[in-house]
Amino acid sequence: MEQRISLITLGVRDAEKIAGFYEALGWKRVETQDGVIAFDLIGQTLGLYPLEKLAEDIGLPVDALGKGASTFSYNVREKEDVAPLLAKAEAAGGRILRQASDVFWGGYIGYFADPEGTIWEVSHNPYSPLADDGAFRWNGY
Repeated sequence: MEQRISLITLGVRDAEKIAGFYEALGWKRVETQDGVIAFDLIGQTLGLYPLEKLAEDIGLPVDALGKGASTFSYNVREKEDVAPLLAKAEAAGGRILRQASDVFWGGYIGYFADPEGTIWEVSHNPYSPLADDGAFRWNGY
């Protein structure tokens, strides 16, 4: 198995509302079938799928899925890019969980939740510079 993630699927209660949130951040949908709303990312795709259908696909009741303890990180090229992105998320209907601030390991981060509670970290990691195309690697490019 190769070390990569191809598709990140979020089980959501209101797919159009959540899609609108990501579109307000500047993301573009791609054409899909079967009730999935998809956003191609650099190297992966983020899919929004009705929570009930995701539970059905997995074979679990909706309540068993819970909210999960996961975050998604969006790394930026410069420290100064963190706070404006948090503001954009808030203007799109997100909730700021942690304002942009320095962190013990030398980076600069903030957190927001989308309208259904999925948590995102916005991070500048000076030890992991992004590739020209925005790709992330733990030790940088």
